[in-house]
Amino acid sequence: METLVIALGGNALLQRGEVLSAENQYRSISLIADAVGKLAKKYRIAIVHGNGPQVGLLALQNLAYRDVPPYPLDILVAESQGMIGYMLAQQLSAYHPSQPVSTLLTRVLVDSNDPAYQQPSKFIGPVYQPSQQQELEQKYGWNMKLDGSYLRRVVPSPEPKKIIDIEAINLLMSKNHIVICNGGGGVPMVAEGDSLVGSEAVIDKDLASALLAEALDADHLVILTDADAVYEHWGTPKQRAIRSATTGELAPLAINDGAMGPKIMAVSRFVQRSGKVAHIGALKDIDAVLAGTAGTLVTP
Repeated sequence: METLVIALGGNALLQRGEVLSAENQYRSISLIADAVGKLAKKYRIAIVHGNGPQVGLLALQNLAYRDVPPYPLDILVAESQGMIGYMLAQQLSAYHPSQPVSTLLTRVLVDSNDPAYQQPSKFIGPVYQPSQQQELEQKYGWNMKLDGSYLRRVVPSPEPKKIIDIEAINLLMSKNHIVICNGGGGVPMVAEGDSLVGSEAVIDKDLASALLAEALDADHLVILTDADAVYEHWGTPKQRAIRSATTGELAPLAINDGAMGPKIMAVSRFVQRSGKVAHIGALKDIDAVLAGTAGTLVTP
């Protein structure tokens, strides 16, 4: 049986413009739960999910109660892993009761000297008006940057180096569990002497998915998003879906643009290091994406 790593973008958990409620997240997850459960009959599956909106919401809730010091960001990432993983597991079990599903709190090693700590870039939480920047930075000590025409909080996003809990993931997958792991890119940990301590950061989910796929010796990495494929000349009259390409052909698009670029960077890294294939496509087309009849197939 082949091994498949599925990376779910934020649209798997919340449709654009919706309130970040439990009800709305359950509704979105239900749209993919049946398809993923059916794939488990053919593949060993690990699921990685994003957490940007959710961890931002937890951070705001965290600040609302002033009688307790705010919990650090690594603990909030762990909380989001439990929350989202539980919801995914509940929906998967509802559609496929006999399929074992486990949610695993996953720690990921990062480098404390990563330049990302000096240049926060990962957007989390809701949007604000640009006029609120000084007020928010003074009130909460946040770093704020423009996200389009709005202002959002940014936090460091260091590169993932090692999946600390990979043995547990492997063990569960060997028992035919769908394993929900590396949520939000994983809980970021840095080395301090012989110990590991949590870090104030959020890891990129797509890069963490590629690292996980490599560590599992996965046969396929699939990044699911709200775009039906990678496009060249996007947003122009010449835009064209790329159905198949090598990592070299996609290299000009593998840029840190906050949109499709990081996904291309992640799948290209996995393909180059493993010699396997990867896919980028729409959530609703997951079967066709894996079959190569939809989305973008990325080859060495």
